[in-house]
Amino acid sequence: MARARAALDSIALNGPRPFVKWVGGKRQIVHELVARVPDAFGTYHEPFVGGGALFFAVRPQNAVLSDNNQRLVRTWRGVRDHVDKVIRLLEKYPYDKDFFLQMRERDIDAESDVEVAAWFIYLNKTAFNGLYRVNSKNRFNVPFGRYVNPAICDEPNLRACAAALKPAAIEHEDFTAVLERAQPGDFVYFDPPYVPLSDTAYFTKYTAEGFGPDDQRRLCDVARKLKKNGVHVLLSNSGADFVRDLYKGFRVEEVLASRQVNCKADGRGPIVELVIR
Repeated sequence: MARARAALDSIALNGPRPFVKWVGGKRQIVHELVARVPDAFGTYHEPFVGGGALFFAVRPQNAVLSDNNQRLVRTWRGVRDHVDKVIRLLEKYPYDKDFFLQMRERDIDAESDVEVAAWFIYLNKTAFNGLYRVNSKNRFNVPFGRYVNPAICDEPNLRACAAALKPAAIEHEDFTAVLERAQPGDFVYFDPPYVPLSDTAYFTKYTAEGFGPDDQRRLCDVARKLKKNGVHVLLSNSGADFVRDLYKGFRVEEVLASRQVNCKADGRGPIVELVIR
């Protein structure tokens, strides 16, 4: 796929926006990422899809999006395949604490992709700070958030996202699966749970299993193998010393981002993140 840089920049500014808020989401630095997207590539792969900010900015014609969070994957599929039904459910859901607590306790994994998508988006829009966090039993455990008028159902954006997702495959799998399908000339963007900057900042509970140092090392090994195979690779991670040491031999660049998810307002200022190629 080839696109002029000006066209990519225009899409990044005017295209669909992520329909879920995700810890470490890349909307605020998407211009930095777009600037590092290859001018030409085959298939786009994003193994930690999260909110999908770069995918929605680039709008590739061929893409494989994946994540190890099954509920998130089913939410993306629900929006892609059944956006009308997802919207109809969201339109009925009130911003109410009692209703929120009922939704939080649902055994959602037994429901359809439509129900999972509406459940996931509703909790994402109404939970504290938009967090998605689970305990060791995979139970959603974020408290109710206090908002003035949360946009539980952004119909125009959901429809725009669904249209962008039509040509994309969406898979529930470990990030290492990209080694089996990425071909020379393809482009892989990795946005893993970030290495914490301090012991008290450790937050990787997007799945019950978490994502620790050994997983970060596995990811680095996968990135090296892909690059050796002629695949374009781009990663983002925190500015932690562990990350800098891990990716020695890669091109590592610093960018500034705002920490949006923090229990204290004074912890949401600019912070250094790393963009790695």
